[in-house]
Amino acid sequence: MREYLLKVLLKIKNGKDHKRVGDGDIPIYGSGGIMRYGNHSLYEKESVLLPRKGTLNNIQFSDKPFWTVDTLYYTEINTTLVEPYFLYNYLKILNLEKLNTGTGVPSMTFDSYYNLKILLPDLETQKKIADIIKNIDNKIAVNTSINDNLPNSYLPIHQYWQKKVA
Repeated sequence: MREYLLKVLLKIKNGKDHKRVGDGDIPIYGSGGIMRYGNHSLYEKESVLLPRKGTLNNIQFSDKPFWTVDTLYYTEINTTLVEPYFLYNYLKILNLEKLNTGTGVPSMTFDSYYNLKILLPDLETQKKIADIIKNIDNKIAVNTSINDNLPNSYLPIHQYWQKKVA
């Protein structure tokens, strides 16, 4: 294991106003998630999306072209040192709200993020762990999609038996 400051692992970039971006199929992320879809991207590589304002624990990840608005930072990741999906999952488990620099609305600065100490295994181990997590996340997404598409007429089994017994 080796310790790094986050500023060695990535470069933080500011999101931009999306009002002049036309409609399309590229996700436009805000600190709460996808806000809408636009016709061009701000960045096209894998990126950890870090909240700048609002809910500070809502770290997101994109592996497709995207746009971020000004309440959300995007990152350019040093893939010679860290696997992006591993770093995303690592950062999600940290309590970043304790780094809040805002007085009203919760806020994060570049330095709050950059000075985080990150303990990493070697890159090959990171990739193996990230692959396992991706597989689990993909299965969860498939199951969620199946559940979301079930007809409303299907009752959960306990409701079915309650009606049958009554």
